[in-house]
Amino acid sequence: MTQSPNRIFDELARFATDAAGAAQGVRREVESVVRSQFERLIKDMDVATREEVEVLREMVIAAREDNERLEARLKELEAKLSPSASTSSAAP
Repeated sequence: MTQSPNRIFDELARFATDAAGAAQGVRREVESVVRSQFERLIKDMDVATREEVEVLREMVIAAREDNERLEARLKELEAKLSPSASTSSAAP
């Protein structure tokens, strides 16, 4: 071996760079496989998407507001009927 020390260091640096590049490639491949497996698992579990949950949330809020409005209307009507119901029963 008559290589100079600089050439050996250059080869080691090239080898380390190639190894790092290969490791990054493997990492990306593993991430891709894991992501696809998670997506398939979630799809098989029939989990609601964020958009579906947001739509349902808006529907619940609207239903609650409608319920509160109807409850207030009912109380108002009951209040109107209460005095007249007592006078009509007292009249006969």
